[in-house]
Amino acid sequence: MAFDIEMIKALYAKFPARVAQARKVVGRPLTLTEKILYTHLTEGDPTKAYGRGASYVDFNPDRVAMQDATAQMALLQFMQAGRPKVAVPSTVHCDHLITAKVGAKDDLAFANKESKEVYDFLGSVSNKYGIGFWKPGAGIIHQVVLENYAFPGGMMIGTDSHTVNAGGLGMLAIGVGGADACDVMAGLPWELKFPKLIGVKLTGKLNGWTAPKDVILKVAGILTVKGGTGAIVEYFGEGAVSLSCTGKGTICNMGAEIGATTSTFGYDESMERYLRSTGRNDVADLANGVKEHLNADVEVYANPEKYFDQVIEIDLNTLEPHLNGPFTPDLATPVSKMKEEMKKNGWPSKVEWGLIGSCTNSSYEDLARAASVVKQAVAKGLTKKAEFGINPGSEQVRYTAERDGLFTTFTAVNTTIFTNACGPCIGMWDRMGAEKKEKNTIVHSFNRNFAKRADGNPNTYAFVASPEMVAALAIAGDLGFNPLTDTLTNDKGEQVKLDGPYGDELPAKGFAVEDAGFQAPAADGRGVNIAVSPTSDRLQLLDPFAAWEGTDLSNLKLLIKAKGKCTTDHISMAGPWLKYRGHLDNISNNMLIGAVNFFNEKTDEVKNQLTGAYGAVPATQRAYKAAGLGSIVVGDENYGEGSSREHAAMEPRHLGVRAVLVKSFARIHETNLKKQGMLALTFNDKADYEKVQEDDTISIVGLTSFAPNVPLTLVLSHKDGSNNEIKVNHSYNEQQIEWFKAGGALNIIRANVKA
Repeated sequence: MAFDIEMIKALYAKFPARVAQARKVVGRPLTLTEKILYTHLTEGDPTKAYGRGASYVDFNPDRVAMQDATAQMALLQFMQAGRPKVAVPSTVHCDHLITAKVGAKDDLAFANKESKEVYDFLGSVSNKYGIGFWKPGAGIIHQVVLENYAFPGGMMIGTDSHTVNAGGLGMLAIGVGGADACDVMAGLPWELKFPKLIGVKLTGKLNGWTAPKDVILKVAGILTVKGGTGAIVEYFGEGAVSLSCTGKGTICNMGAEIGATTSTFGYDESMERYLRSTGRNDVADLANGVKEHLNADVEVYANPEKYFDQVIEIDLNTLEPHLNGPFTPDLATPVSKMKEEMKKNGWPSKVEWGLIGSCTNSSYEDLARAASVVKQAVAKGLTKKAEFGINPGSEQVRYTAERDGLFTTFTAVNTTIFTNACGPCIGMWDRMGAEKKEKNTIVHSFNRNFAKRADGNPNTYAFVASPEMVAALAIAGDLGFNPLTDTLTNDKGEQVKLDGPYGDELPAKGFAVEDAGFQAPAADGRGVNIAVSPTSDRLQLLDPFAAWEGTDLSNLKLLIKAKGKCTTDHISMAGPWLKYRGHLDNISNNMLIGAVNFFNEKTDEVKNQLTGAYGAVPATQRAYKAAGLGSIVVGDENYGEGSSREHAAMEPRHLGVRAVLVKSFARIHETNLKKQGMLALTFNDKADYEKVQEDDTISIVGLTSFAPNVPLTLVLSHKDGSNNEIKVNHSYNEQQIEWFKAGGALNIIRANVKA
């Protein structure tokens, strides 16, 4: 039986009537996305139509999911909210703090020792507040959610940008910062600007070497890393129905890489099969009872251009395997073009590592298809030319795959089986030799490939591909190898060709597991104590941020003018810094150390206007804070792309940055800044970015009459005595302006509880 079945029953009982009412108020047939949005309105039954990309709307999500790195800050904030128990079903998953180095057994043991204080904290907070706790080694949050909690037509939020993975089971699952999660766990509405809708029509059927991963790699190439911003992507068509449930999850997962709010698919037989295979017959039966409401209305898919803001069509019959990268997940290259692109761009051809896993591609089907490639390679007398590593998605997947002999296939070619955890995908990889910073190529089935992300080496060229392509390239050891056309030399000197991969969508003998790693919370947590040592360097209780002074802001120093791509990895790096995710002051020492300074093309080297000397970004900002001076950060396009990590907003807030001014924001980061009481501003004229000079002192004018849709004025006071006045825009509504005035949304929650 499924978790939280009564909640699912209650939602489905309301679904038909709310969909019918939504169709009435909107006045036309509805997409699946609209059906789910309108059935989750805080107001209950829909009373009006909302403007896409315009209306701020309050929703009531069904559940919250948190991974251990982000859960620390989310729960530290929730502890300040004054609530005795979470208001909606919530879970914590310990998957981020486990370093991949030797192999699963040793790495997990080391993590349990190294991060015991954090795990004990998360376990006790979960126990106290009624939160389900998945222990270290249980699996990667999004695979575990798909196996246990995701359900068609539901809405969930999660403190990780790849929460969107649950769209593979027909949910609207959206990545948020910890403050948003705190709101929902405290029983408050969750606010989202009503999204635009992108429809992706899939025709035909995948064949040969092409995998579901190639669908989203192709889409990323079309839409780029910002093309989905402010939109939900809905996949449909005969091609969509032909995909497995976990394949759909892979496609939705990487929707985060195009900036999409989330992605989803309509309920179909593959989802029913997956629900039943993972022990949720009750959910499948309930979903079948409202099946017509768990897809778009038939008119929508018949004439998608009338109902979506943008429509993309992809023919799966002709889709090629892709390799995306390096350094950005939207640089899409069909495998047939890789030799040409590799030579033209000087990408290293020798593949050093092939890595399979992450929340994107770590299902049973993924492992089975990759294993089929390795098995036939061995049978044909081939030996792999690259190192090979695997992170299974969950203990259930790992146990079942081991039972079915998949790991015997992998270990026969000296594959390292890492823990059921994120590992290299998020930079938790102690890769031998990475410190030498040598130019090299790796291929992986992860979702992101920003510079330094996997191993900390800025000269590692990382390419994203399907698990089966990763296996083939690890065997060939050559980035330009095309398994569709090329041959390899075996141990007898013969030229042999790899056959197309194969693998069961679901295990023929069913899933099995001895200990899935779940720990249920206490029925009554009032007696549970949570201790945080005041001398801990891993955990730190939060102090409220100060409220706005009530005046315009003047004498702000320019901290940094960031050039080019500035993701949350650049603003608050992961990897070795993950250990400080529960200690705001300590982790603030990584603030913006990866951002490129416009004025000297260097990272972590900015001018201190108080001394004239150049130094690290965090140290410079701490000097401004000590002097009682605020500052401003200036950035480029799609600032804050990537992870949902709210540390990228909390660190500048903690150290005294007052505003972030950019050409454009990624959605989650802009919201995180607002939640923490920061000013998130955009240039009215993007050319004004060029007017910002290194020694500028800046004033923000108009805050005393701060109002929605009313621009503010920035005065740039230059070192030579001249000034520039520029207009800057914002997207704050009335509620968000109150967050700013109060010093952060959490201060309002706290005040309301005390009242």
